[in-house]
Formats: sequence, C-alpha cells, structure tokens
Amino acid sequence: MTSPLILIAFPQSSERVIFERALRSAGYQVALAETGSEAEKIFQESIPSLVLLHASFEKNGLDFVAALLERFPTMPVVLYEEAEKLASYRRALQTGISGYLFPPLRIEDLQQTIERSLQRARRLGDWLRHEVKRTTASLEKRIELSEAERRRYEIVFASIKDGVILIDTSGKILMINPAAQRIFGITQAQAEGKLLLEVIQHPDLRDLMVRSGEKHLSYHEINFADGRVYHAQITPLPNIGQAITLQDITYLKEIDRMKNDFVNTISHDLRSPLTAVLGYTELIERVGPLNDQQRIFLGRIRTSVENITALVNDLLDLNRLEAGFDTRRERVHLDVLLSYSLDLLRPLIDQKGLQLEVKIASPLPALRGNPLRLRQMLENLIGNAIKYTPSGGRIEISLYPQDSQIVFKISDTGPGIPPEEQSRIFEKFYRASNVTAESSGFGLGLAIVKSIVENHQGRVWVESALGKGTTFYVVLPAERQP
Repeated sequence: MTSPLILIAFPQSSERVIFERALRSAGYQVALAETGSEAEKIFQESIPSLVLLHASFEKNGLDFVAALLERFPTMPVVLYEEAEKLASYRRALQTGISGYLFPPLRIEDLQQTIERSLQRARRLGDWLRHEVKRTTASLEKRIELSEAERRRYEIVFASIKDGVILIDTSGKILMINPAAQRIFGITQAQAEGKLLLEVIQHPDLRDLMVRSGEKHLSYHEINFADGRVYHAQITPLPNIGQAITLQDITYLKEIDRMKNDFVNTISHDLRSPLTAVLGYTELIERVGPLNDQQRIFLGRIRTSVENITALVNDLLDLNRLEAGFDTRRERVHLDVLLSYSLDLLRPLIDQKGLQLEVKIASPLPALRGNPLRLRQMLENLIGNAIKYTPSGGRIEISLYPQDSQIVFKISDTGPGIPPEEQSRIFEKFYRASNVTAESSGFGLGLAIVKSIVENHQGRVWVESALGKGTTFYVVLPAERQP
C-alpha cells in the first residue's frame, strides 16, 4: 500500500527541514513547495493526501487555504503559525482547516495531528469526493445499482462519524446517516422521502438552507439548547441535489469561551492597579517640585497607563457585546447622536486642517437601539477617518433613509486598505499592513463597531482602494411605524 503524500508548503526555514525529516521517518512521502506555482505543479502531477502549510505561505496562508479548499473541498490542511494568534485561529476554523499547530511543538504532536487529519479525510472526504459524486451522478443511477453495491455504500455512509444528509433538488431527504439522526433526534423512517425542513424544524438549519445560494457561504453554525454546536456545510451534488455535513465543534466553542472569560477576568483585575498608578502620578507633583526630565518621564508613564486603560475598556466593551449583555433599547435619532459626536471631535478635525462635509437627509426616521453604543460606533468610525486622513485631507459623511433602513456612510482620503486585507479589517487586533507605527490603536475599534451593528440587526462593510481612500457603510433597520 502506497504511503500518503504530504505537501509541505513552507518558505525555506529550519522548521521545514525538521518537519520533512519527522514525516519521512514516520513513513510518509513528502513533497516541498516554496511558492504557489511550485505547489500547483505538484497538484498537477499527483494530488497530495494532506497539505502542511505555513501561515506566511504566499504572503497570506489562509487566503491560499481558502482558494485550495474551493478546488478540493475535502482536502485536509494543517496550518502552522510561529506563534498562537486568536484572530488567525478563529479565521482558520472558519476557512475549514483540519489542524492548527504552533510552538512549542513536539514531533509527536505533529505526527498525531497529521494522522488524525488523514483519518478524517478517509472517513468523509474521500468517500464524498470519490464515491458519491462519481457513482451517484444522478438519482436514476443510484437506483440502478445492484443490491450488493447499494448495501456496501450504505454501510460506508452509516459509519461516517460526522452527520451527513443528502437531499434532492426539491429538498426531500434521500439519505441520512445515524450520526445526523442522533444530532436531530429523529429516525430514518421519520426522515427519508420527506421534506428536510418539515422533518427538522431547526431555525439554524432553515437559515443554512436560505443562505445556500450565497456564492461565498463557507461557514455556518447550528446551535442546540443543551450547548452542542455543529459546523454545517452544504455542497451541491450535480444532478442529485445537495449534501449537508455536520461536524461537532462544541469543544472548540468551549475553548473560545474560556479564552474570552480569561480576557474578561484579566481586564477586570487590571482596572484597579491602573487606576492606582494613574492616581499616584497625579499625587507625585503635589509632594515636591520636579525637574524637567522627571516631568517628561511622568508624562510618559501617564500616557502609557491611559493607553492600557483604553485597551482594557475596549476589551470589556467587546466582551459585553459578544456575550449579548447589551440589551438596552430605546427610541434613538441617529442625526442627533451624529451632531453630538461631531461637536466632540471637532477640535481634532480643526487641528489637522481637514475639510468636513456632512449631509443629513430630512426627515430621518428614528430607530430602536442603545444610544451609548450607537454613539460609540459613530465616534469609532469618525475617529478612524480623522486618524488616517492626512492633514488637509477631506472627510465626507452622509446619513439618509433607504426603504425601511437608515444608511450611514463615511468616506476619507486616507491611504486606503489593501484589497486582500479588507475581509479581515473587522477582526479583533487586526491592523492593516500599511498602517504606520505612529498611528495609535490596538485593532479593536472596528471589531467593536461590527459587534454593535450586528447587535442592532444591521450590516457594516468597507470599500477601499489604495491611495484613494476608504468608505465605510453602516445599514440599520429603522423603527417600525405602528
């Protein structure tokens, strides 16, 4: 039996040499690629069983993974990063990787991760790719299979540990494996031949079916009241219908919750000592005169403490928003909040000599929301525009109704955001690569904006071009008239 071929897509490094030796010693075949073109050549010659990918491969390893999984949806991919990064970890999960490695790393950890990924690919990916799509090209072909062949495939289908549901073009269930039956608490007799959304009346599954026509649908969660969470994917099957796969990610959600709890606890515990340090810096000058150098040092201490305090406050705000604690709702006029925010930020605008144009449509409908959070959202977006627009630049702000929604639009003449980074701009702690070191911030402002908008059932997105500036759009539902 031929041993699996592992593609190591790494830049030249000592880690690559170590990984290559470890995998060869474990009996695997190994192919090496330093560039995307080298990787493509390997795929043309022989499809690897697994790809071990460096996060910096082709500048952004996750973009390479996304493109790879579009071509080979069941290809197991293990991502290696030189340090653990929560934002990268979450995006990697959303992309659909099989494993995530980071130092310190033992050879045993590498080999176990590779073996687990290969086993899962054999159970699900290989069968779906090579058997279902090849042998059941149409419903009529499946019916024509001999009873022995049919039984063999049913045994394979029933042994898959992840939940799998096959539906035809009208939405009726063709096959449902035991894992999926256990997930939804139904039997095969209750399911087969019936409409999926009639048998399984789960709101998240219904939402997945509604979204199935979206071009870039890559991630969807199905949540249960008992705490279980499943990653659901829907794959078209030509001439048959669709395949829905369900992977249990409850343990990953628990890890994410524990990390959030840790950040929340640390943030709370940091507040008291930071307040004490800031208080004592105010008292030092009162107990005796300071020379000029001491005043400079004291000012730097105060600035550093204020920056850390701002970071702690942002982390606490983000955790509250993500935990769903922001439940305050009242009638809000967004134009009033916008005027208040602009008055507050006017000194910064004048200080940089920026041109400001504001267009507010009248009349503007009200909306239901938290005025403090909505003002925070406005000030974060306006503050970003002020921060990244060079002196003498221009900022345009528009606020207008559209159908039953309210649209807030803010454009600047700043440096813009690289196209390949625009999809990540709302991630926590992410900052664009062309941001200068002098620009203060921790990469939380836009993550807070996104959480606030989504908590108000709205949408936010960005349009940008390098050297031409950036435009943010926020769309919020207007208050329903009685």
